[in-house]
Order: sequence, then structure tokens, then C-alpha cells
Amino acid sequence: MKAHLARQIRSAIRHLNPNQVKAAAERPLSVGLVAVSSEALVAMEDFLVPRTVSRERRLELMRILHRAGEPGSPKSFDLEIYEEGLPCPAGAFTFYREQPQRTVEEILRAREDLGLPLARHFYPFRKPVANRIIETISRENAAFAVLTAVPDIVPSMVALPWAVGEFASDTAFITMNQVRMAFLLAAASDREVGYREQRMEIASIVAGAFGWRALARELAAKIPWGAGLIPKAAIAYAGTYTLGQGLERFYRLGYRLTRQERRQIYQQALEHGRRFLDYLLEGTQVREATQL
Repeated sequence: MKAHLARQIRSAIRHLNPNQVKAAAERPLSVGLVAVSSEALVAMEDFLVPRTVSRERRLELMRILHRAGEPGSPKSFDLEIYEEGLPCPAGAFTFYREQPQRTVEEILRAREDLGLPLARHFYPFRKPVANRIIETISRENAAFAVLTAVPDIVPSMVALPWAVGEFASDTAFITMNQVRMAFLLAAASDREVGYREQRMEIASIVAGAFGWRALARELAAKIPWGAGLIPKAAIAYAGTYTLGQGLERFYRLGYRLTRQERRQIYQQALEHGRRFLDYLLEGTQVREATQL
């Protein structure tokens, strides 16, 4: 059985192309800063490129970050950020000096396409982008765990990146999607991306797939049909979320979560996953079955 599952996982992982992730993260990027005073410009620059950054890295990033209108700056930018108080044209964003993370969140909501390159270059974007990646993949895995058992009940609010029929089992899909998450988190953290570069992380993810499958089967066997889908999918969510937080910590700080931290994050994520599934399945026959 383990050999069969391992073959399924290997087949699923072939759907992934880490070069696509690298290309998205490394796309050319230009950011224009617009302000009346040099003080405001310095404040924006210091937020995006903190003084703690090495001189070499700061000079490198300043080739991406431009003071709009100055000699040598581009005529147009991928992203424009305006000093608070100035008229901000459509498609541009305001820099809230007292709430700079508000600016980050507004940019990410409107320009999801820039998330990876912004996180790769600018530290304030890194954690928010990582959190979005982790939440998205966790929801996809929870939805897939339900969808494989009861097709056509997951609403369009969860857009799965592949067709259900392409995968031999939910474990294969979930494992593949977790490897995809590892690629995305590494790219957002300005780390090396690829099968060889992340072989230790990938090996750990594949090894963890067998434990997830055993736990999910045990729960499904103990709980009547319908109701058993909720804990199974919640485990898919919580396991993926905990894995993602551990990878994010490792890529950002260089060390992993402690056992106690993993346990706490998992328990919180399990409850969060249950709430997400309640919302996802609201009004369906599966949800009604869990309430009998």
C-alpha cells in the first residue's frame, strides 16, 4: 500500500514546475514613489528597505525603487505609491506613514500578481504574502478532501488549480499541493526554488503524507458518512497550515517550529479549518448530515 501511494504521489508531483514559480518571483519590477518632501520619500524608502539591510542589498533594491520624476527614473512603473495627503490616481496606492502595513495589505488585495516579486524584494511584504499562500493552499486541500468524496458540492469560492480527475487519491493531490506551497514560500522568501534545492523539505512533506492518510482514514471509519468528511477535511487544512507556518519560519528566520509551537498552531488551525468547512458546506446535504 505504501509503495502504491508513493507512486501516486510521484505521479502527482510531476504536475509541478518550479521554474514557473521562479519566473513569477523574478519578473522585472519597478516601484515609483511620489511625494512632495524628501522626508516623506525617505520614510517610504526606509519602510520598504529598512536600514538593517546590508549596503549591497540596499543598493540593489534601489535599482527597483525609484523617486518618480527624478533624472533616470522610468516613465512608468509596475507599482506607484503616493505620500498620504496627495491625490492618488486610480491604480496607485497611498503610503500610510502611521499604518504602513495597511498600504501593504491594500496593494496585495488589488495586485495579487505582484505578490511574489514584492515579497522576494521587500521584507514588509514577505510575511503577508506567505500567510496568503498558506491560507490559499490549506483551503484548496480541505476543499479537495471533500470534493473527492462528494463531487460538485464545493462552490466556486474555492478555485482548485487542477481538475479532480487528474489525481488517483486525495493524499496525492494534498501532498503535491504542499510541495507547491513549499516552492511558493521559498520564492516569497528569496530562497532557492526547485526539487534539488528543496529536497529535504520535499522528503519531509512526502513522509508526512502517510501519517495524514492514516489519521484521516481512522476518523472516517469512526464517524458516519457525511459527518466524517468534516474532520477529514479539517485535518487536511490543519496539517497543510501547520506545515506552511513551519516552512515560512524556516525560510524567514532559519530555524523551525518547536514541537509545542507545532501543536498549538495545529490545534488552532483545526478549529479554523472546521469553521471554514462549515461555511463552505452551508446548506448542502453533507452539512445537514453532520448535524443529525
